[in-house]
Amino acid sequence: MNNNYFDVIVIGGGALGLATGYELGKRNAKTLVLERFSFINQQGSSAGVSRQFRIPYPDEYMVRMVLDSVPYWDELQTHTDATLLDKVGTLWFGDPSVKTTEGNIEAAEKAMNKVGVKYTPLTAQQIEEQYHFKNLPKDYTGLFQADGASINLLATLETLLQRNQASPSVTLREYQSVLQITQKNDEFWITTHDETFVAKKIVVVPGPYINNVLTLLDFKVDVTYWEMASAYFKKTKPDIQYPTWFVFQEPTAEGLHDNLFYGFPSVVWDNPDYIRVAPDFVMKPLSNPDQRTHVPNPQELAYTIQWVQNHMTGLEPVPHFTSTCLIALSTIENKEMLLGFAPSSIPNHENIVVCATGWAGKFIPLLGRILSDLALDGKTPYDLQPFQISRTRFKSIL
Repeated sequence: MNNNYFDVIVIGGGALGLATGYELGKRNAKTLVLERFSFINQQGSSAGVSRQFRIPYPDEYMVRMVLDSVPYWDELQTHTDATLLDKVGTLWFGDPSVKTTEGNIEAAEKAMNKVGVKYTPLTAQQIEEQYHFKNLPKDYTGLFQADGASINLLATLETLLQRNQASPSVTLREYQSVLQITQKNDEFWITTHDETFVAKKIVVVPGPYINNVLTLLDFKVDVTYWEMASAYFKKTKPDIQYPTWFVFQEPTAEGLHDNLFYGFPSVVWDNPDYIRVAPDFVMKPLSNPDQRTHVPNPQELAYTIQWVQNHMTGLEPVPHFTSTCLIALSTIENKEMLLGFAPSSIPNHENIVVCATGWAGKFIPLLGRILSDLALDGKTPYDLQPFQISRTRFKSIL
């Protein structure tokens, strides 16, 4: 059993699991990372190979959290020749009064002003003239924040995987679905299809499969599942480039909770002749991650295509190909990410660290540090009060 005994077992080998393993390995903690699929897969919220790094947020603590992540991105960058953050800037624009799951423009400006983040206010005319959009309502406003970037997610995952493989303290096991978790003498016995592993502490970061694991510990989180669509539009002007961007608008269709779209620049690691545009809403949330189809909702695509045709330039009118990603979202308004220890009602809760729900791509290396801090030290210098599990809808299933 000694070979199967670890200081920490990380359940979930996506971006956060690999980042946590990397940080644990730097502290010489004997660590096991279990992944139910292959490492670097397309089954969860890391589907696709680009993410947005952006500083605009409606809450000051989120702006500070993004800034806190920068030194960790810089450190990870020293381990690869690939550019992890392609700094193209962040553009937010639309109706300044509209509030969505991503916040709103006015609140983001206030939060950045409090922290001292520089940005450029824009009118609708300036957005059209400088960033290739068209036919925007005249009352739209916007902001451009120059530190925004497109995250090379593939290179980030590859770099983290390589660092874990190089660590003498970290063991990686893929195709290991966790079937049972039992506790004996304050230790966690984790059984997969192949064998049983033991650790004093566990970190639970399985992305959209969060409740598959938490139910084995006799609790769960109240979530909804989104299978989100993306569309890739071929450029008709090879030299055209967009920043990363969000547009905020009032809903235009009955039953449509948001009218939020976002997009990415063309990048060398992800179809360089194409621009990716996606809706940041779904028409039919899922109740279980196994309901995923890998097929974009046609109505969501239709709204996206219509928006691109009406408001973007230099692109063909219909996408050449599409994709989806799956994400679990908290049902708590404006509190998408849940981070901390298991609820106190769960035995040995102080040795169960959980990061669940929401979009965390821009925080990957920082969250790896925070999760390793919590696992090894029981605390972290970063303020987690806004994400505390005790304030969320985690529920006992006993």
